[in-house]
Amino acid sequence: MFGHADDKKKAAGRALGTLVEVITFYLLRSWGFEHSIAIERPLPEYSNESITHNVEYSLHPSTTVADLSLPNTTLPISTAKICKALSAQGTEVPKSQRKANQLLSSGRVLRNACTIANEGASFLVATLGELLNECAEVIVSRLANRPFAIVECKRVGIEEGAGKGPQTIEKAKQGAYVARTVSSLQRIRLPDGTAAGVFASSDGKLTSKPYNEYVQEIIESHDRELLRDFVLTVGVVSNHGNWFTSDDHNKELRVLTQSYDWLLFLTDEGLCQFVCDLITEPAAPYQPVRNAFLASYEKGGGANRFTKVQMAYEADRLLVRYFSEKAEDVRSWFNVIAPAGKNLTLLQHELTTLIEARKI
Repeated sequence: MFGHADDKKKAAGRALGTLVEVITFYLLRSWGFEHSIAIERPLPEYSNESITHNVEYSLHPSTTVADLSLPNTTLPISTAKICKALSAQGTEVPKSQRKANQLLSSGRVLRNACTIANEGASFLVATLGELLNECAEVIVSRLANRPFAIVECKRVGIEEGAGKGPQTIEKAKQGAYVARTVSSLQRIRLPDGTAAGVFASSDGKLTSKPYNEYVQEIIESHDRELLRDFVLTVGVVSNHGNWFTSDDHNKELRVLTQSYDWLLFLTDEGLCQFVCDLITEPAAPYQPVRNAFLASYEKGGGANRFTKVQMAYEADRLLVRYFSEKAEDVRSWFNVIAPAGKNLTLLQHELTTLIEARKI
């Protein structure tokens, strides 16, 4: 697939990084979080608003603004068309707040988590429901700026002749720094090597408890004071052997393990099943997924039709179907590195609990 590239391995490595991001995105969607997701949105550090970090995915408190039915006679489905439909229902979106995005392009490329307006303390996101012959269903949600969780993907390749990727440790440190600075629950190291969580209430009073225990207590508390600036941090890593071996975690993975609340490893077996089922050897119904992937990496530089942000509409529908039908398989693709002894079912429960507790 990458025979035309000047550096075949680098091109394939970048594509694998995109696959990890796509798998993570559709996993979150399969858990029912579609209307709470933002992509590559700046996130300020806790109590330090002047420094922000773009994170791959953030999950935000949300509420539905409108469920629209737009004429599907001409594409694109643009922000202007969506705002016109909102206005007809009594919701005005000032032009100064609007983003020049297209939810669905004239080439039938979908924009995932399509931001249509920034409102200050919140922003509006449009998602596409069913695309029928005569109308398109569009759901508009209002998301609070401050997320309750972030999910980041980390993958690096190994250059020819090298034992490991030269930037691996730097990427690990970058991810670790963000994970440790965005939440009101601060992590500190104790003399015995364990981690404690420290929380400062609005009056400055400090409370400390074992870290993982404190995380679960905050999530289950439904206490607005505790939850207001709490951010659950989730990391997804891949590239077996570069981050860790089956016998020993290397330095990079140890850095990430002590920084993220949850650290998931996407196994080679999981990645291979995804690639085989949908890209290299797809059954006939899934051929549009392969076509979208190839169109993005064709010789001369194809238009993006297979990324976390831009996805061919037909491929998107099939990916949603695949992750629904293969839910148990998909769960088996991930090893939970941290917290020790936990599983994806608990992570899904924690995120669902946070959505309910932080409703706006």
